[in-house]
Amino acid sequence: MDAHAKRWRVGLVGYGEVGRIVAEDLRAQDVAVAAYDVKLDDARGDAMRGHAAEHGVALAASHAALAAGSDLVISAVTASQAVTVARAIAPALRAGTFVLDLNSASPGAKIDAARTVDAAGGRYVEGAVMTSVPPYRIKVPTILGGPHAAALAPALAALGFAGCKVGSERLGVASASKMCRSVMIKGLEAMVIESFTTARHYGVEDAVIASLHETFPGIDWEKQAAYFFQRVIEHGRRRAEEMREVAQTVREAGLEPWSAAGTAERQAWVADAADAGWFGVRGTPGFARSADWRTEADRILAHLKPKD
Repeated sequence: MDAHAKRWRVGLVGYGEVGRIVAEDLRAQDVAVAAYDVKLDDARGDAMRGHAAEHGVALAASHAALAAGSDLVISAVTASQAVTVARAIAPALRAGTFVLDLNSASPGAKIDAARTVDAAGGRYVEGAVMTSVPPYRIKVPTILGGPHAAALAPALAALGFAGCKVGSERLGVASASKMCRSVMIKGLEAMVIESFTTARHYGVEDAVIASLHETFPGIDWEKQAAYFFQRVIEHGRRRAEEMREVAQTVREAGLEPWSAAGTAERQAWVADAADAGWFGVRGTPGFARSADWRTEADRILAHLKPKD
């Protein structure tokens, strides 16, 4: 299977940041790649079409067209669309086609998606991406789960997904690992933005950061804060959707998701601000790239302060 995988046709559902990274790394190995994204149906897809042309990625006309021509379908859309995508591709899947679901969805959503894919003759594998993709690209640490995970793992390794490790055969376990991590990581992003922006308003940011350095000396809080601001400004919408899935995961455990729900609200609030132009023009080179978090905090405060 290892050698054969390089001859697979890989279909990407979702051609955003993650989809484009996967496409680039697979095309660099001369693997055949096709993609479909609902944004391709309108002007929002112009950048996607340009990227696809540059890297030799074929663009499919629909979910079904993509699925019908793929040996492996990788779903990398926003969290709320995980089950919707599974339902859209299932009728066109050829028997035995692998579907790798990388979406940050709840265990319940992953189980629903798997049920749909497997009933259609496909082989569903959940993938829990355990850290930010860009620094690692397709080598990003990922937990594979479900009864078909062990069968897919060698092929993924051959394709360059070096960070993929098989977890549990029971669906939902890998996703639960991701969701529980996100309570902490995405929550920390939201807390840093709220804490540091408020501290900036009161002029106490240096004292707060000094105290954090003393308590957590292993973290460069200046650098970490800049990164958190950058990622939330650029990807807050996607993060908010993920955190709503996280909140559902917490509910499924019997807890009220106060932290997860609050994080979703803060991430969505920053996304709304970004869409409103508070941080500059989305898509331009300098957008969400400030090396100093204070620049972005000041932009937030400028829009919150009452006008004279």
